Amino acid sequence: MQDSLIPASTIKQAFYDSTEKIHVISCWVGLLLNLLWFASDYFIIPAYFFPFLILRLSVSVVTILLLLFKNLLGINIYQCMFVLVIGIAVQNAYMWSVMDLAHFEQHTFAYMVLFIGVGMLVLWEVKLSLLLIAITIISNIVFYKLNSQLTLKEFIINGGLMTLTVLLFSVFLIRSRYRLTYNEIKSRLQLKLSQDQLEAQNAVLGVKNKEITDSILYAKNIQLASIPSEENFNFCFSDSFVFFQPKDIVSGDFYWVYERDGVVFYVTADCTGHGVPGGFMTMLGLSFLEEIIAGKNIQNPAEVLNMLRDKIIKALNQTGEYGESKDGMDITICRLDKTTLELTFASANNDLYLITIGDSNSSERHLLEYKANRQPCGFYLKNDPFTTQTIQLKKGDCIYTFTDGYADQFGGPKGKKFRYKQFQELLSTIVHLDFSEQKSILSQTMENWQGSMEQVDDILVIGVKV
Repeated sequence: MQDSLIPASTIKQAFYDSTEKIHVISCWVGLLLNLLWFASDYFIIPAYFFPFLILRLSVSVVTILLLLFKNLLGINIYQCMFVLVIGIAVQNAYMWSVMDLAHFEQHTFAYMVLFIGVGMLVLWEVKLSLLLIAITIISNIVFYKLNSQLTLKEFIINGGLMTLTVLLFSVFLIRSRYRLTYNEIKSRLQLKLSQDQLEAQNAVLGVKNKEITDSILYAKNIQLASIPSEENFNFCFSDSFVFFQPKDIVSGDFYWVYERDGVVFYVTADCTGHGVPGGFMTMLGLSFLEEIIAGKNIQNPAEVLNMLRDKIIKALNQTGEYGESKDGMDITICRLDKTTLELTFASANNDLYLITIGDSNSSERHLLEYKANRQPCGFYLKNDPFTTQTIQLKKGDCIYTFTDGYADQFGGPKGKKFRYKQFQELLSTIVHLDFSEQKSILSQTMENWQGSMEQVDDILVIGVKV
């Protein structure tokens, strides 16, 4: 925060407001003490008791009037205090000038008390301190010339020099305390201004954040309307589940299902990124799949992937130039013929797991891993044609397709990835259970593994039982 943001007049006004009370009290105490000191005058130099009393009364009365009518007169408490101190200083200068040497030494203490008290209690600007020094010295010189019987040497040695020294130290103390207090008030005002600006910015950011969040929530509704519900997905199979857990409000993972004449196409996909960027890619993917499979009735999964890749490259204007985004998706497209139990699939980067039993009389199960083409569905350094794999299934076989979110989630006692090996072991352990139970176990296992760690990616696991 720059000093110029807070005007000096504002800082001074805050200074006056925060120190006014103590100065009002000090001023009243000072003028009352000045009156009480008349008792010492009687014992020090009785012959001047009444002139000294008149002087003290004059200084105190003038100060009282200034205090009572300072608002009407347009003066502040610091000016009232200055008049009191100057009055006492001039008053003491006159008293010194009419005293003999013995009384002069005794009265030196009164002069020093004045300046010590001023140094401890008063906070005013340097110009008033300099004026105090000047008036004190001038008044002592004038009254010394007019009245004093002391030699200059006696005057200086027996009190003048010591009093001047105390006055200078008091002025230095006033200046130091004034600057410290002034800077503290300035820092407080600057901090308050920074806090106010920060609160205002936070309020603006809060409104913008709400607007953005509302927009993303609306985008989520659009995305969910485009992605089939889990009920619609499960309707296409005798037993299945979809474990879908986006990292953010909108997801970069998506699934899709389409059935015609006893043949079911279903898709498990992971777009580049997550959140809003991934959400845009899902909408592209869903739109293109609808056009290719449902619209053009393309039956070969590899051909679907090849056409999908071409559409993505064209839609994103990907040319392979340096610095260009390599957006695309890792995707598995499965085609299941319910009559022949033949599964054909093609996949970009994401493998497929098949857990099958040995024979009708055996409970032994085997997990088979079918590798995907190691290239994304999008622009790549070398875009080879995707390949289709065919698997002859039998009743009871379980097919699992997935994105990398489950295996890549960090957690556990050492904060490491879950990894695919542990994922395979988990699936092999729960495959005999109903798919609703399998989904519940997958969810609970991931929750326990993740613990307090942040979810790093969208999670999607689909299980289908033949």
